[in-house]
Amino acid sequence: MIAVDVARAPLADALAFGPVSWDALCERSACHSPFLSWGWHRAWADTAPPLEQDASEVLMLHGTSGSLEAMLPIRRCRLRFRRRWVQALTWAIGDVGCPDELDVPMQPDADVDALADALEALPWNVMLLPNLMEGAPNAERLSAALVARGHAARYQPLWGCPRLVLPASWDDYLATLSANRRQIVRRKERSLRRAHEVTIVDYDAAALDDGWAHLLALHDRRWNGEGAFQDPRTAALQRQFAGEMARQGRLWLSTLDIDGRPAAAWYGFTAGDTVYFYQGGRDPRWQRESVGLVLMGAMIRRAIERGYRTFDFLRGDDEYKYAWAPVRRTTEELVVFRAGWNGRWLRLLDAVASLRGNVAGGAA
Repeated sequence: MIAVDVARAPLADALAFGPVSWDALCERSACHSPFLSWGWHRAWADTAPPLEQDASEVLMLHGTSGSLEAMLPIRRCRLRFRRRWVQALTWAIGDVGCPDELDVPMQPDADVDALADALEALPWNVMLLPNLMEGAPNAERLSAALVARGHAARYQPLWGCPRLVLPASWDDYLATLSANRRQIVRRKERSLRRAHEVTIVDYDAAALDDGWAHLLALHDRRWNGEGAFQDPRTAALQRQFAGEMARQGRLWLSTLDIDGRPAAAWYGFTAGDTVYFYQGGRDPRWQRESVGLVLMGAMIRRAIERGYRTFDFLRGDDEYKYAWAPVRRTTEELVVFRAGWNGRWLRLLDAVASLRGNVAGGAA
């Protein structure tokens, strides 16, 4: 299909159209990451500094029928690359809040060459698209179109994102665990319920303020004031996004209450057939009872019983995640070097830095 238009719009203007066409394109493009959604970009824009907002825009590709077939939310900026300040393009949302499993929202029949032409018209020496899902097909199509124009591209692995493929039943899932792990999961829950009144409390849009306060307090206790919500911008972004997820019925915010008091908290959201775990917390006074383990097990079981097919732990190769026997997936970073002298020089610096890193790693 031949594209008739690639429009450029400030991110704020693109968001003003609302979530319908934005999220529908993500669905058609098989871009299911919640961090690609209108809600995440809306929350980012509302909590970003004005300079970052002003530098962010969306390239929107419309086909002959006028329908939206591809979009690329990007930010023009100067950033440090291999110890040099460079003129760059990157995701509009950056890395605030650790967005993962990204790709370029683009239909399979979209005119990727038209999108590449629009990118070439912008001023940049390097384009960096980090946190791509493993094998991101649409980013690969865009990269190939740019390489065909004489630009250079390379990928490198970034973060581990453990993921469970969920079976049909809880018993089937338990059978995938080692005998020792299976016994621990069952025993911890039984012991806790024998000795205490245990309730899982869910927080919807009407009760979000209470649930969020419990999450922050228990997360802070778990990490002794050094947790993920200490950055005010990240906390504000997540709170607004949680509100949007609650309005859409996709928020999973729960506490494990023991004798009427929250002892552990779990925060995540759903997209498509996947449940995403973002953060949690627990009261250290209940460490021996493994309240975090009990709550995580309950949420995995809930995901299975509600028919979800995947449980994504998101970024981080934490030991506790692998105790649940997920498969390791790795996000990637795409770097495109613009054709011309500046791009070749930056590509050389990048190759030298990579070689030095490989040598140092081998020596270690």
